Amino acid sequence: MWMLHSATMLPAFLLLFFMGTSISLSEAMSRDEKNKLRNQVLEMFDHAYQNYMDHAYPADELMPLTCRGRVRGLEPSRGDIDDALGKFSLTLIDTLDTLALLNKTVEFEDAVRRVVVDVRLDNDIVVSVFETNIRVLGGLLGGHSMAVMLKESGRMVWYQDELLHMAKDLGLRLLPAFNTSSGLPYPRVNLRYGVRGPETRTGTETDTCTACAGTIILEFAALSRFTGDPTFEAHARRALDFLWEKRQRNSNLVGTTINIHSGEWVRRDSGVGAGIDSYYEYLMKAYILLGDDQFLQRFNTHYASIMKYISQPPLLLDVHIHKPLLPARTWMDSLLAFFPGLQVLKGDIRPAIETHEMLYQVTKKHNFLPEAFTTDFRVHWAQHPLRPEFAESTYFLYKATKDPYYLEVGRTILENLNRFARVPCGFAAMKDVRTGSHEDRMDSFFLAEMFKYLFLLFAEEEDLPFNVEDYVFTTEAHLLPLSLSTASNSQTPPLAEEELDDSNFEWTCPNTRLLFPDPAFPRNLREPIRSAVDKSCPRPTTHREPGMGSPPLRAQDFMANNPEHLELLRRMGVSLIHLKDGRVQLVQHATQAVSAVAAEDGMRFMQEMMELSSQQQKEQLPPRAVQIVSHPFFGRVVLTAGPAQFGMELSKSISGVRGFVTVAEPYNGCSELSNGEIVAGRIALLQRGKCMFAEKARHIQKAGAIGGIVIDDNEGSSSDTAPLFQMAGDGRNTDDVTLPLLFLFHKEGNILLEALKEYREVEVLLSDKARDRGTDRAEEEDCSTEEKDHTSPASSEPVDQSQVTTQEQRTDDSVVGQESVQPAEGLDSYVSVDVGEEPAVDEDSSSQSVDSLMADWQEDLEAFKQMEKDEL
Repeated sequence: MWMLHSATMLPAFLLLFFMGTSISLSEAMSRDEKNKLRNQVLEMFDHAYQNYMDHAYPADELMPLTCRGRVRGLEPSRGDIDDALGKFSLTLIDTLDTLALLNKTVEFEDAVRRVVVDVRLDNDIVVSVFETNIRVLGGLLGGHSMAVMLKESGRMVWYQDELLHMAKDLGLRLLPAFNTSSGLPYPRVNLRYGVRGPETRTGTETDTCTACAGTIILEFAALSRFTGDPTFEAHARRALDFLWEKRQRNSNLVGTTINIHSGEWVRRDSGVGAGIDSYYEYLMKAYILLGDDQFLQRFNTHYASIMKYISQPPLLLDVHIHKPLLPARTWMDSLLAFFPGLQVLKGDIRPAIETHEMLYQVTKKHNFLPEAFTTDFRVHWAQHPLRPEFAESTYFLYKATKDPYYLEVGRTILENLNRFARVPCGFAAMKDVRTGSHEDRMDSFFLAEMFKYLFLLFAEEEDLPFNVEDYVFTTEAHLLPLSLSTASNSQTPPLAEEELDDSNFEWTCPNTRLLFPDPAFPRNLREPIRSAVDKSCPRPTTHREPGMGSPPLRAQDFMANNPEHLELLRRMGVSLIHLKDGRVQLVQHATQAVSAVAAEDGMRFMQEMMELSSQQQKEQLPPRAVQIVSHPFFGRVVLTAGPAQFGMELSKSISGVRGFVTVAEPYNGCSELSNGEIVAGRIALLQRGKCMFAEKARHIQKAGAIGGIVIDDNEGSSSDTAPLFQMAGDGRNTDDVTLPLLFLFHKEGNILLEALKEYREVEVLLSDKARDRGTDRAEEEDCSTEEKDHTSPASSEPVDQSQVTTQEQRTDDSVVGQESVQPAEGLDSYVSVDVGEEPAVDEDSSSQSVDSLMADWQEDLEAFKQMEKDEL
């Protein structure tokens, strides 16, 4: 048994499992190919960073679709997400040590000078204590570490610890948040006035997330040891001590949200994702940075419970802290993607490989990790704000195993960022991974973390300006020197509250060579997971009955008024019954199918129908995409659009509708167009208001338009802040409308109008999902889309399927009944199944009230909002 307590030994601690290599059957990547990918990372970083500096600085963040800075108070509020913004040039500070790591010394020195001269920290603005700590305080300390390193090598001799002085100033501004009886910080603080009550929206909160209170120690301890002032480290330790005391003693788990005054758990679900994630990370890394055995003991105690209750390889599922055998969710959030990297630091490589592989397969299925996804790997929340956690775990696994497989994973990350997220003014977050639509957002963590980990993944040792193993990465990937473990904080650390229990304390460092006795071991772990995620892919069509077609009818393609589809149903033994209320009921009698293969297809069709409809009950119908494909956009800007309940259904079109846009005259499209000769053969732009959506569609269709885009007349509206909806008809038969009509909120519509004003000829693609950027090639059919994700059979319950139902339309009061807007929710239908001699099930879906459906949907929505409030 040997112990680690000093900075001189800690690099060796990390090195042991970084040097242990697994012999993989993956083909090694050549040095030239790695260098090419490394250079690609540098080019992508330059694209993002330079666009921030050119179009956004000194604002906190870049808005890459509108090519301007996001200034808090000038843009529509995004709620708690905006608490990260403090008018302190957030992205620049967050990027400081990335510049140094990427050998951009000139840019780093210039950035430090800008921060020192331009940035103010005394703004009268309320910010998140958590976000400000990890992004701004961490960024200043990481920048200071890099400046000191460069000064010692003869560069930046002018530097006199200016960033450290700013860090201490910021630390003092955060300290009032810790003025609670428990020592847990308030979630928000006013940078100028501290915690002053309702007038500053601070001092009245009662709850905070576990990660928010438990992700302070690295930055505060570093600040104490850099400055010699013990105050900061003492407050961070006190908060961690309180969380440890409040753990559930039977399960040794912590909840997601805690009352900062009473210490009662407000949310008792426990996992390793949003709301808790970096609490566990900081226990482990506090031991690495500070050499305090107590942190490692606490981490090991928690980790044992995580692996007992939460880890179900390759899944990581939330449980209740008091009943840890009871699942708390049926979905996972993307923030848990950091956990395999933490398991590498722990030395537990096998589950790290398994969970990472699951995440990789989900990434390949949807191009990015959705913000949340179900246990059968479907999209639960479709956003992806360019989070770096998956790249982080990929880097750590490569360091631990040297398996070139993880270099290929990194290549996939690069390709997806360039294909789907790159826009002319930077990289845009994904609004919906299913459609490929964008959000006008590029968070600071994209520059702070993503490019660090990708650069380190592909860089050789000689490419790095310093030895990264002399540093620990914070949760925001800021670099703090391990030498701080021997630096005095002018205070003796508090004595351990309890005697160390060696039986639950893993002191020894793992030798990873022993973890891989078989060269095929990592691959053997990955293969079953790949099969599990991909099990929903359609089976090959072989030996099909004549007339059945290839492939068989899919549920998402079915239309009740299509004679060919009805004939296919008949051959599969599925009958369609029209009910008095206008809906239809599907019943299968397998014995009536024309063959055993047809009966099997019928069973699969019914299962798909139920799964698809069940999903539509709980989720909004997916939005559509307006993709700008002409110069200079070349498909790199994708706008989130709402669909219409009439006209061409873009989800059934492989290629979508492509054409140049022009503004209709009159703009509202409520009468015959005066510029019909110009609109003919083009996609017409229309303004919302004055008449029904269907009426607008008929007028532009009469003029010869091939499609239409309605732009909201409510100034400031945006898909970032408003729920999407689908445009309803006018109460009459709309079968005469055959062109597609999509809806853009005001902000997204303005992007299109500004492009038209500047470039005159703007071509767009209207589709259900964005196509490959910069190409004309239609996206191939595969099993990666949400609609094609079918797994285990569903029970015979009433379901929703908009293609086979009708429902009375609602009107939008905001336009006094002139336009009809239908929220994008599922509609009612009936499905029942009769297999073999079992009786058919005939249940009335109306037995589940609209209130009940809305309650379910609202519960999921609140859970997601809480996720964002916790950390997102």
